[in-house]
Amino acid sequence: MLDSKNAIIGLAIADAMGVPLEFCFREKLQENLTTEMKGYGSHPVPKGSWSDDTSMTLCLIDAINKTGNIVPKDIADNFVKWIENAEFTPTGETFDVGRTCLRAILNYEKNIATPEECGEDSEYSNGNGSLMRISPMIYYCYSKNMDDSEVYKYVKMVSSITHKHEVSILGCYIYVLFGIELLKGKDFIKAYEVIKNKSYEMFSTESKERYARILENDISKYEMNDIKSSGYIVDTLEATFWSLMTTQSYNKAVIKAINLGEDTDTVGACVGALAGIYYGIESINENWKNDLIKYDYIEELCNKFNERINGGIYDNK
Repeated sequence: MLDSKNAIIGLAIADAMGVPLEFCFREKLQENLTTEMKGYGSHPVPKGSWSDDTSMTLCLIDAINKTGNIVPKDIADNFVKWIENAEFTPTGETFDVGRTCLRAILNYEKNIATPEECGEDSEYSNGNGSLMRISPMIYYCYSKNMDDSEVYKYVKMVSSITHKHEVSILGCYIYVLFGIELLKGKDFIKAYEVIKNKSYEMFSTESKERYARILENDISKYEMNDIKSSGYIVDTLEATFWSLMTTQSYNKAVIKAINLGEDTDTVGACVGALAGIYYGIESINENWKNDLIKYDYIEELCNKFNERINGGIYDNK
């Protein structure tokens, strides 16, 4: 049975670990590594608060729970509820909203475009705002036994609600393919080899070249100083794979990711979801789990999602 809590709780905890460190310089963090949940750092929110990364992920899960299918309108409607009513938040407050995501959601709210056409496709709109929320698609696509072309179709559909540029879609596609290989039982190295050998023929050469350090080289062999942790989707994906493949546990991967600095919550979240799939929820630091705000709420959404992806049968023992 598939259990999405591994990824989604893993994502939420890593997101919350990274929230108070966002925008911090790497040099400062490396002098005194953060290894415990904190609050009131970069944002005025208490310990255990997750950000837009988790909120938008929960929006996607809740939308799938509604019908069992990917319905862009349901996803976009949830994004509006999150922005306007602070639903899917830890403290009843919406904070740290990405500009590209916000503009896309406003486009939808004002009926400027259909959900799939709301996302921006500018070269300058390739932040990590769709990557950070794409992890439920790993479970959805795997549960449907989709081939690569079907995975691409649905990942593109979900990403395009906020991020429609090909570079963003490719980053999300690589991430989901990698996660699917983990669900199949492969370790990080073997899963990485699989995604490197995909054709990506539906993408332009220019877009594929952006990911050359991942797809043509070996990102795990780079030094920390070669890894950027900015909000640019390519940087985030590189930092994600690097953190996973240079550590041996969920806890160490997350600590490594958030202490890279800059976009700490999103790099952490992307690492946390994949590390959660591989190592399992039971491997996560118990103090971190206890500190996470609304743990039970996230767990409940995941259990409903599990029923969907397991064909209506899920044993939560």
